[in-house]
Amino acid sequence: MVEHYFICPYCWEEVSVLIDHSVAEQYYIEDCEVCCNPINITIRFQNFRLTDFRVDRIGQ
Repeated sequence: MVEHYFICPYCWEEVSVLIDHSVAEQYYIEDCEVCCNPINITIRFQNFRLTDFRVDRIGQ
């Protein structure tokens, strides 16, 4: 597991998630720890290196 920090697209606070680097492509929804709004999270790894990490508001 790898901890990754990002900025919430709703409240602009820095939050973190734990991500499993053994899964190459991941898509899921997680609530912000601060404002509780749902965030679309897209993650891609290549050779266990993080190559893409995107967060978007729901519906965007």
